[in-house]
Amino acid sequence: MRDPVTMSRDHLQPAPLRSPEASYLELLARDASVEAYEQPVLLARAEGRTAERIAALEQARLLALRVRAELEGRRRREAELSALFETAHDLAGLRDLDAVLQAIVQRARSLLGTDVAYLTLNDPTHDDTYMRVTEGSVSARFQQLRLGLGEGLGGLVAQTTRPYVTDDYFQDARFQHTLTIDAGVRDEGLVAILGVPLMLGPHVIGVLFAADRRARVFERAQIALLGSFAALAAAAIDTANLLGETRAALAGLERANEIIRDRSAVIERASDVHDRLAELVLRGGGVHDVAAAVSEVLDGTVEFTDTGAAPPEALKASRAEGHAVRHGRDWIAPVAAGGELLGALVLRGHPGLDPVDQRTLERAAMVTSLLLLARRSAAEAEQRVRGELLDDLLDARDRDPRLLRERAARLHADLAATHVVLAARLDGPAADADEEAAARRRLGAAASHLAATRQGLAAARDGGTVLLLPLGTGGSATEVARRTAHDLGAAVRQPVTVGASAPVTDLAVHPEAVAAAYTEGRRCLDALHLLGRAGDGAAAEDFGFLGLLLAGDRDVAGFVDRTVGPVVTYDERRGTDLLHTLDAYFACGMSPARTKDALHVHVNTVAQRLERVGRLLGTDWQTPARALEIQLALRLRQLAAPGRR
Repeated sequence: MRDPVTMSRDHLQPAPLRSPEASYLELLARDASVEAYEQPVLLARAEGRTAERIAALEQARLLALRVRAELEGRRRREAELSALFETAHDLAGLRDLDAVLQAIVQRARSLLGTDVAYLTLNDPTHDDTYMRVTEGSVSARFQQLRLGLGEGLGGLVAQTTRPYVTDDYFQDARFQHTLTIDAGVRDEGLVAILGVPLMLGPHVIGVLFAADRRARVFERAQIALLGSFAALAAAAIDTANLLGETRAALAGLERANEIIRDRSAVIERASDVHDRLAELVLRGGGVHDVAAAVSEVLDGTVEFTDTGAAPPEALKASRAEGHAVRHGRDWIAPVAAGGELLGALVLRGHPGLDPVDQRTLERAAMVTSLLLLARRSAAEAEQRVRGELLDDLLDARDRDPRLLRERAARLHADLAATHVVLAARLDGPAADADEEAAARRRLGAAASHLAATRQGLAAARDGGTVLLLPLGTGGSATEVARRTAHDLGAAVRQPVTVGASAPVTDLAVHPEAVAAAYTEGRRCLDALHLLGRAGDGAAAEDFGFLGLLLAGDRDVAGFVDRTVGPVVTYDERRGTDLLHTLDAYFACGMSPARTKDALHVHVNTVAQRLERVGRLLGTDWQTPARALEIQLALRLRQLAAPGRR
């Protein structure tokens, strides 16, 4: 086998003899390996060249190797600068922090020629350090390491804020070893590790590492290069944090801007509803106009309800809190004045309501209460005027008829029309004097409202109310009385009994007729109470001369029971019809023959029934005095229950 010197000589022999500098320039030009620079010297010795020639070659070799090392260092620095420039370029166009950090770790590993490179960051939330990016790692345990602050080589770097390098990790006692860190490093197979701090101002936020799986000495230039990458990594993290804060601030500003726009729109709506409500008040609008205006502004359905229709628990909670409250899918705002609850505004089917819209609903409820109070004040003033006029008509002896007519005309009451005078009184027990007084006030208010709607007059009198109402066309005093009893009872939610006079005319000429008609109406009212017809209405024409007999305090029910009670009891128990037979018998002039025709029965049947009546009432029941009492009792019984035979 030929030795290398011989082979090199054979290879170079055809070439002409050249200067030592030319040989080494050729090697430099083709970037030959370090071993190739030994060949010219070996060849010269093999050829027996002179000592001067060999010395010249040695000197040229050393110079060429120095030039080669300088060129290689420049190329390395150029590559490092290029990598740093590319990293800075990535940082300038930062879009994804993970991608930038990954690129930094990759370039650090490549330029330092290490097996692994990785980067850890401090986590203030958990008070530890975690593995952020790795390159070249093959161990899952190592990639998921979390280290306590101050532990391991990274803890030493963080504490001193200086780079640290270890040629043999497990034999180095300068830093605190832990089972967790050592297990991860052993699992990755690392031996030589270089760590440099990531600094933001005076604070360490993490550590950048380069590591080999064999013993290795890191040069100063390599430590400085890794430090430059660490500075860029820290800048990238700081930039990302600033961008995150900027984005968060921009997002916050955008949200604030949206809130401002929303609030502006809400305030504009509130201003709109304020203007509308002010306009409604100025032009005399009503509560339903307010509800309609608020419905448009709040984009929902707003209704005014009285206290009976609103949920009591919601009203109670709303008054206690002083604000509108949610009730299911509705919002309830009380309409109140002082301590009096007048009703409620209800926003239907609108579960979500912001504070400004809620305030708008509450303001609308306040305006509604003002409108109701204004209407009540006007109504009360009109009621007083109407009541004073009716009082003067009842005391007409001391009043000028002409002045009375003028006052009635201003109230749109036509005294020339036919009227009915009605006496109304509440029925039903009162819990106490205060409740009774409140019930009377409600009756007076309802009567005044009713009189105003029918172009009549009303006033409080004798513990009840007196009304002067037009009869109208085609009506009767009885119909007016019954309708009035029904309307007043519905308004006050309590039975109201009404007695009416016969129709009166020419009140414009004879106003004193009102007082006489009122006396007649009161007599009719007393008759209804005596007959047990509370909550009903009747006129004097319904009683005839019996109305005179019923005036005052009479025990009508007791009289009827004493007179015909046995017959009533017999009919109820046996299912017979003796009372009807008695009615027919007296109506037919006490003639059995005519009675059997009226009843469409045999005369013997009539005789048998009359015999039974005699056994129940006594043998003297047909005497004139007893017969009159029985007929009166039968008539009173029919009046107490119209339609009953």
